Amino acid sequence: MNASILGHRVPRTEDPRFLTGRGAFIDNLPLAGAVWVTYVRSPVAHARLGPIDVDDARGAPGVLAVVTADDLDVPPVPLDLPALASAPMPRSMLARDVVRYVGEPVAAVVTETVAQGEDAAALVVADYEPLPVVLDVEAALSGEVLLFPEAGTNVCLELTGDEVSFDECEVVVRRTLHNQKVAPAPLEMRAAASRWEDDGRLTHWQACQGAHPIRDRLAALYGLEPAQVRVITPDVGGGFGAKAFSYPEDLLLPWLARAVDRPVRLAEQRSDSMVGLGHGRGQRQEIEIGGTRDGRVRAYRLTVTQDAGAYPRMGAVLPFMTRMMLTGTYDIPAASFSSRSVVTNTVPTVAYRGAGRPEAAAAIERAMDLYAAEIGMDPAELRRRNVVGPDRFPFTTPTGTRYDSGRYAHGLDLVLAAAGYPELRAEQERRRAAGERLLLGIGLSVYVEITALSGGGEYGRVEVRPDGWVRVVTGTTPYGQGHHTTWAMLVADRLGVPLDAIEVVHGDTDLVPAGSITGGSRSVQLGGTNVWRAATHVVEQGREIAARLLEADPADVVLEEGRFHVAGTPALSRGWAEIATVAADERGELLAGEGDFTQDGGTFPSGAHIAVVEVDVETGAVQLVRFVAVDDAGRIVNPLLAEGQVHGGIGQGVAQALLEEVVYDADGNPLTTNLADYAFISAAELPSFETVHVETPSPRNELGAKGIGESGTIGSTPAVQNAVVDALAHLGVRHVSLPCTPERVWRAIQEATGDT
Repeated sequence: MNASILGHRVPRTEDPRFLTGRGAFIDNLPLAGAVWVTYVRSPVAHARLGPIDVDDARGAPGVLAVVTADDLDVPPVPLDLPALASAPMPRSMLARDVVRYVGEPVAAVVTETVAQGEDAAALVVADYEPLPVVLDVEAALSGEVLLFPEAGTNVCLELTGDEVSFDECEVVVRRTLHNQKVAPAPLEMRAAASRWEDDGRLTHWQACQGAHPIRDRLAALYGLEPAQVRVITPDVGGGFGAKAFSYPEDLLLPWLARAVDRPVRLAEQRSDSMVGLGHGRGQRQEIEIGGTRDGRVRAYRLTVTQDAGAYPRMGAVLPFMTRMMLTGTYDIPAASFSSRSVVTNTVPTVAYRGAGRPEAAAAIERAMDLYAAEIGMDPAELRRRNVVGPDRFPFTTPTGTRYDSGRYAHGLDLVLAAAGYPELRAEQERRRAAGERLLLGIGLSVYVEITALSGGGEYGRVEVRPDGWVRVVTGTTPYGQGHHTTWAMLVADRLGVPLDAIEVVHGDTDLVPAGSITGGSRSVQLGGTNVWRAATHVVEQGREIAARLLEADPADVVLEEGRFHVAGTPALSRGWAEIATVAADERGELLAGEGDFTQDGGTFPSGAHIAVVEVDVETGAVQLVRFVAVDDAGRIVNPLLAEGQVHGGIGQGVAQALLEEVVYDADGNPLTTNLADYAFISAAELPSFETVHVETPSPRNELGAKGIGESGTIGSTPAVQNAVVDALAHLGVRHVSLPCTPERVWRAIQEATGDT
């Protein structure tokens, strides 16, 4: 038997390359003869677009082309999902007739250098006839101003559900919540390049979350067969869902490359990214929760209005996921959900870490705290009385979601113990009684989410070369998750070879036959399971060959520490290099295996988080002083990588709770277009996190794995928001809207104490 490496804290094998400056990012890839694309963006939020004067720009130094919508012969931007086809709200690659948000591209300038592009773009003059601006979902629902008059409505998607009655409830609490729009702000902004080869094939590089979906979209757009398009995704510096789909700026590059007969490159600036890369969240939530005075929740209703931004994209479909996770970890007998997604004159909304599931958790977790406050019960006790019991799995929620496994009360008990909950409450009371300036708040969140959504599979192949090196080919695309390390660990565990003898190949449609988007925390359970199975198939083939070489029955041959031998006689053995050489000689091909796993449905990670904050009662300033996270993502391959994912997710969730918000003025001008104005969180605002892992294996894949990439984001935001409100509860504060900025907190205190 091989000594198992799984479950060990193995350092990331990727890191030496990144730390020594050898990362292969698109912006530093050599591309001979390439020129640069700069997009001219609308400076107004809503206007009729008149003539565009490009003459001066075309005469500027280094300019090869200046292109507007009138020059293009490509179809509109493809829809992210078929569900969006019901509303006629098309988008052209460059704005035509109407602009609908600040930052919408109206022209493309192709130049020899980046600096020339910036100078020439400033010479493009467009005529804008302002139209009334729709900035919030209430104005969009009124229909007084329509972004697409031909559609007759601003509603681009609507979901309805069964009604639920609160007539039998002793207590009913209602509240309107706002889950604000945020910017994903990956450290690497959008980057892409296109080149037409001499044989007519298109090679396209893109910093994205999956090369194959981009290939298929480009092929369809330009009338090519998928085999005529090669998409390469090298290292990617963050995505968080926003890079899961293509954008007009990327899709237009092949057209521009053909027009100038040169390779073209795009590398946007931060100010472009903040108004070009899709935003996240953006829900108005109306919650109603009711039940008994002794703490049993009987009914829950959530009504969502989703801000889709100027054009319906993935963000318009987020309510599907919110509905899926409506009741969270709680056994609520009756629940209903309805939503309307509307267009506004803001940056289009896309998927952002958690994509609809953090919104569901934020709603139900605030609802539980509001309910607890109404009946005078400790929020931890209320949750304990309502979580789904471990004997109820598989558990089906009122919206038809079927949870695979979980121990929600166990996670709650663990986080309370780890945080020292009774001691925290005692300290809170002491500060209140003493009238101290810094008030203590304790916020709780018990969450569940779905990962790998509808299940499915992912490509995985393992090859052993005659020199003993192992090659893993995967359809997943890492952008910080550590797939190289994880896949190497899975293969090393099965084959008994060292990690540094394993190469992982991804992100090239010529080298990887198939692949999907890396998102929804699907990679280990789908891609990892297929890498595991592929390695298992290789072991089975290797045992057959070794049995012949050892003149033994395959059933008697074992694999230990990377060598095959007859059980009980390890002195005579055969290694992988010899086995692979025989396979190559006999078959004329590499010794290889492919994964054949398809998962039936998603998996459901869960956990419990406690946030401890100090709130300055005089200024409203909030300091997060402790954060304890218990997360259950099924069986963990590498705890070190899992903790990294949880830490990053918590950081982003805390940022939404306290800092981040996309802000517009009354005319639709964005006020948060750089990292000075947009409150991007840093280590200075965060304590060291305390993490505890629980492993409740999923029955839906043989690794027992569930996703963990989004868990931290889902549990942390409501925990921190609840903590802020909890700190002020004795003053009469019942709610503080996200983000809980000092001004909002201070105003809530003044309103509650009557000092306004």
